[in-house]
Amino acid sequence: MSRRWRRRYRRRRMVTGVVVAGALALFALGAFWSHGPPQGDSSGGRGKEEKEEPQAPYEAVPPSGDAAPLAGRDIEMDARLERKALGADRERSVPVGRTLLAGVTDASDGPLKDHRLVAYYGTPLSDQMGVLGEHPPEKMMELLRRQAAAYSTADPERPAVPTIELIASIAQREPGADGLYVTRTDPGIIRRYARFAREHGALLMLDVQLGRASVMEEVRALREFLEMPHVHLAVDTEYAVGPGEVPGVNLGSVDGSEINRAVRYLDRIVEEKGVPDKVLLVHQFQSGIVTGKDAIRPTDDVQVVLHADGFGRVEDKFMKYRVLVREQPVQYGGFKVFYNLDEPVLEPERVLMLDPAPAVVTYQ
Repeated sequence: MSRRWRRRYRRRRMVTGVVVAGALALFALGAFWSHGPPQGDSSGGRGKEEKEEPQAPYEAVPPSGDAAPLAGRDIEMDARLERKALGADRERSVPVGRTLLAGVTDASDGPLKDHRLVAYYGTPLSDQMGVLGEHPPEKMMELLRRQAAAYSTADPERPAVPTIELIASIAQREPGADGLYVTRTDPGIIRRYARFAREHGALLMLDVQLGRASVMEEVRALREFLEMPHVHLAVDTEYAVGPGEVPGVNLGSVDGSEINRAVRYLDRIVEEKGVPDKVLLVHQFQSGIVTGKDAIRPTDDVQVVLHADGFGRVEDKFMKYRVLVREQPVQYGGFKVFYNLDEPVLEPERVLMLDPAPAVVTYQ
């Protein structure tokens, strides 16, 4: 949670305490004049009990009882894969298990400081767009918590938080009435998943596919939800196309300056609404899809994750992570695993051998 959020909470608690104390004093004075001193309180009254600080709006899945620290285990990696992940010199930029990229800091109190997010991606409107739509919500959550538990056990020093990555705007091959080639998910569905995530101690990450809409057009439409303490944001950059282009036919791109406008927008929400710090996840399918990355600047209230997306052979995925995340550092890295398309489907211990270890792991 944000440091500013905690300070505001304490100020509100202090003001509330003063008001309550004043009301009690007036009540006691009235009782004295009407009936004499209150009975049974020879101590003169008890002080108001201190309230506990508000808890984080999520609950990590605990590791198994015999889980050993990731850094202390000898996990073998094929030399060929190691070169793909680390480069020709096969030297790590950060120690095993560390999620912050080399040379960067995190001044926030966001969930990635001490936790990892393990997410299921998709929409309940289709079973063809990710695992999220392949099961009823309760079954999906059971499977998600099981997957998160595997990461907590693989790295018990950074327990995993179940996260639902819900597609909030879906790119289309038809222009639609507004000509933007994107359809927004019914707000009623988003509200149901926001409530469902909260009830299960999970986070909700709203993913925007852009079509010809701008980043901020789609992000502003989600303000109601982004003001919720447990809701975060993802941008699917490959679907952002220009005039004469069609999502899914033409490969899109987004400039880092547009991403940074979303960072600043989230930062203002945290400041204005006093909610916990936010995460912004940026999907990138290949080089060139996110341009001008040096314009993306995390803040004291917003953590930023560059996420290496795509399916296929594990050696290709490891190299993609190195090129798109490690060699173009912003703050944190993310990695996607496809249950039905990856060759092979990596176990958590293997995923966490990437450099740096992904702070967000998404399953599709």
